[in-house]
Amino acid sequence: MDIEKANDEAVNRMMEARPMLVGMGKAIDVIPGMRDDLLLHAGPPITWERASGPMRGAITGALIYEGKAKSMEEAQRLVESGAIKLEPCHHHQSVGPMAGVTSPSMWVYVVENKTHGNKTYSNVNEGYGKVLRYGAYSDEVLERLRWLNEVMSPVLAKAIELGGGLDMRNLLSEALHMGDEGHNRNKAGSFLYTAKLAPYIVQATSDSELASKIIKTLGDNALSVLNPVMASCKAMADSAHGVEGSTIVSVMARNGTDFGIRVSGLGERWFTAPVATPRGLYFPGFTEADASGDIGDSTITETAGIGGFAMATAPAIVSFVSGKPKDAINASLEMYEITHTEHKYFTIPPLDFRGTPTGIDIRKVVETGITPRVNTGIAHKEAGVGQVGAGLVRPPIEMFQEALVAFAEQYGFA
Repeated sequence: MDIEKANDEAVNRMMEARPMLVGMGKAIDVIPGMRDDLLLHAGPPITWERASGPMRGAITGALIYEGKAKSMEEAQRLVESGAIKLEPCHHHQSVGPMAGVTSPSMWVYVVENKTHGNKTYSNVNEGYGKVLRYGAYSDEVLERLRWLNEVMSPVLAKAIELGGGLDMRNLLSEALHMGDEGHNRNKAGSFLYTAKLAPYIVQATSDSELASKIIKTLGDNALSVLNPVMASCKAMADSAHGVEGSTIVSVMARNGTDFGIRVSGLGERWFTAPVATPRGLYFPGFTEADASGDIGDSTITETAGIGGFAMATAPAIVSFVSGKPKDAINASLEMYEITHTEHKYFTIPPLDFRGTPTGIDIRKVVETGITPRVNTGIAHKEAGVGQVGAGLVRPPIEMFQEALVAFAEQYGFA
């Protein structure tokens, strides 16, 4: 068996994927396998008993949003009784930032990979701070969530359709040259996203005040493009999955309790280990003692070769996650040590337009002892509080080691 050839195929499929944002719809109408009694969440599988504070808060908020609970106690009873099921977003071709909780009536972006035909989905970004994805579920949080889903999203869906969709690979390529890294810093991408959709938003509604508010909402949120970016990276990474004999990571995800990976040549099995606590900068009044464990599906960006792997494109990010500009460059340089190749379409101007490090190889992670770098937001450890900072984190090496042992056993190297 030729592992290198298998990895060539997996990573080439990832790079040649051409994700297009083609529309939006209610989760229950568009996400495969979505049901009325189901909530999707970030990371590998989790139970209420093992769920972190922000995950419990987001589950509670989603059930209140759906009219199925009025308190965390009611939400807990519903989940523990089995009346409400919890399943990972990744089991349904989806991704969600932080807690990643997606409920049946929430609107989601629809991304189609025009090269390979697969579709992926992600919910709508709420912005920074006290928001559902960070575990907050106050009346104010839910009121904004309702406006984003029930008022803005139908107009945005029509605008995307009128515009003929958005080529997300091209948008990302351009944003990387404008100071983004695609995970924690998406200012340029969000501006590009808003500018491309603005004319069609105006056409999509006869209410000029609503059109203005939607454009302002997207423009004011430096993370507005993050969710379609994540769905696009999921479309790319899914293209690399299922290649016989490949040691390339096709999923990295966290649920606040466990960090999990999947490997292209190892089917649907999760390899997990306890999450770490991110280190970074905290909002006034908060410290590392307030932080939840690492959480979110947004590590799909690093899986596809951007985010922490493209930090050299975004030296200004260090002002948000701590460090110095040279640290951003060194972060990208280090990631070349554990990846299979350099990206054809995502390039780094400060490194003479070298392609971003792409295709995490579990063999190289174990051999070098270098684990992937991840840029991330930080949630408060208690439900209901929300975001308290942003920083950097690394996944535990144990799950890469476990995956490599499983690979050796499956393919007869043990």
